[in-house]
Amino acid sequence: MPATAEPRMIDELVARPGRVAVARRTDLAARGEPMTWLLGGALALGCTMIVGFLLLVLWNGIVTFWPKPIQVVTLSNGQVVAGEPFRREEYRPSAGQMEALSPARRAEVAAAGGLAARTLYRTGNFDIYNEDFRWVSDFDVARVDEPRDIVFVERLEWGAFIGRIAAVDLAGTKLAGDSLDRRRLAAAHAEARARWARIREIEHDEIGAVNHATEQDRLRVRRAVLAAGEASPEAAAMRAEVAARAEQLKRSYETLAAEAQRLKAENDRYRVTLEEIGGRAKTLRLSDLVRFYAANELGVLDKLAVYLSRWHEFLTDSPREANTEGGVLPAIFGTAAMTLLMVLVVAPFGVITALYLREYARQGRLVSIVRISVNNLAGVPSIVYGVFGLGFFAYILGGSIDRMFFPERLPSPTFGTGGLLWASLTLALLTVPVVIVATEEALAAVPRSMREGSLACGASKWQTIRYIVLPRAMPGIMTGLILAMARGAGEVAPLMLVGVVKLAPELPVDGYFPFVHLERSFMHLGFHIFDVGFQSRNSEAGKPMVFVTTLLLIALIAGMNAAAIAVRNRLKRRFAGSQF
Repeated sequence: MPATAEPRMIDELVARPGRVAVARRTDLAARGEPMTWLLGGALALGCTMIVGFLLLVLWNGIVTFWPKPIQVVTLSNGQVVAGEPFRREEYRPSAGQMEALSPARRAEVAAAGGLAARTLYRTGNFDIYNEDFRWVSDFDVARVDEPRDIVFVERLEWGAFIGRIAAVDLAGTKLAGDSLDRRRLAAAHAEARARWARIREIEHDEIGAVNHATEQDRLRVRRAVLAAGEASPEAAAMRAEVAARAEQLKRSYETLAAEAQRLKAENDRYRVTLEEIGGRAKTLRLSDLVRFYAANELGVLDKLAVYLSRWHEFLTDSPREANTEGGVLPAIFGTAAMTLLMVLVVAPFGVITALYLREYARQGRLVSIVRISVNNLAGVPSIVYGVFGLGFFAYILGGSIDRMFFPERLPSPTFGTGGLLWASLTLALLTVPVVIVATEEALAAVPRSMREGSLACGASKWQTIRYIVLPRAMPGIMTGLILAMARGAGEVAPLMLVGVVKLAPELPVDGYFPFVHLERSFMHLGFHIFDVGFQSRNSEAGKPMVFVTTLLLIALIAGMNAAAIAVRNRLKRRFAGSQF
């Protein structure tokens, strides 16, 4: 460009200021600054939403088990309500409520723009009130107290009880009023709970073992009859063997049942009478109380002890009260076992498929169709996989297994119904497209020069893939497995058809051969959240458990992902020098 061109262009732009603005806008768009701000703002908004969601779940999950004070609210009409303050909100009173107010109260509501505040109290005592919660409007409150003798009781049945301990019967020793020694009561409660735990052990484990042996003997006779015939000598010999053993099993059962009955009779002698705030009483066995405490007398250390006790129960016990109380150990185990089993299935299947498509298959129209089909599988609704898993895995494959290997159990299905194995295989099909795509991308990222160098040194194609390509592609493969694990662990819809149930307190692992029972139904944290939040008798009662279970599910997935990420980063560091 001539030297005089630049001054001429400047003179033109000065003479035409409109064109200066156009030039500036064009230059701004060319540099991409508006898109930079737009993309950065979108990223910031997305991160803010994710962090806000995690903080919401974290806060509500952490404070769920912290014991709260119990307030006794005296209403203006003389009624008394006792409970834990659950949450507050503002609402607009109805016309009928406004008419019932005094002129002063009505003026207060009008001054607040027609809005009033109210508090939701957890009153408990469902077996007496037929409700767990009650709203109390501020304009109905005459007085609020926090008496020190009010106790919060967690029961095995009917949920929480809020009231006072009226009397205690400790094997004939009656305590009430000033003679009620709480330390003595706590010691008696610990002994009663120990007896209850022993009864549970006898009925669940020891009598369960006797029942299992009896059922196995019945199946052995049934198997002999199916194999040799009803009147065959083999069937007769098996019946005689089983009959001889049945006497021994019967004596064992009677001994265990007698011990359990003795412990139950002992627990029946220890009773407590609870009285709600209105004076109605309820007498229970002391062993039926999970824990109790005077909520308004607790110090910080006492509250911490209750808090940790609740967390321990939540992580190590089975659910109770329609899953709204107790623990979630079966759901934790079921979620972890299903996810790990899914990974064990999807990893080799996805990697082998990707290896064939990338390294062995002749690239053409057929391979392109296969790739398109794999990518489209990721968009299939998950419930469709559930229907397929139920129809193919459970009914066809499982039914065939039952007819071939477990004919003596029919018509009761063993593998011909939903279970842990079929759920894992169904989710493996759901997540295999993610693994295939990620593995193909990882294989394509390995430099071609490495393959050619290996082949030039005399290695075979498989040796090149095994020792050169796969190790360097492993970080990318692990990324696909991490994504598959995160998606599979959180899926709920297909599991509702192929094995997950509302309550399965028995783990699919026990001391009976084959020790790991993949045919059993199981519990899952995702389904547990859905059940507690939307299927329980009271959605308000289930909200705390929803948040704390969601927190646990996020922590479980994060823990498994963290382990996989650690392995991936180790592989990255190992082959970092060979990837550039």
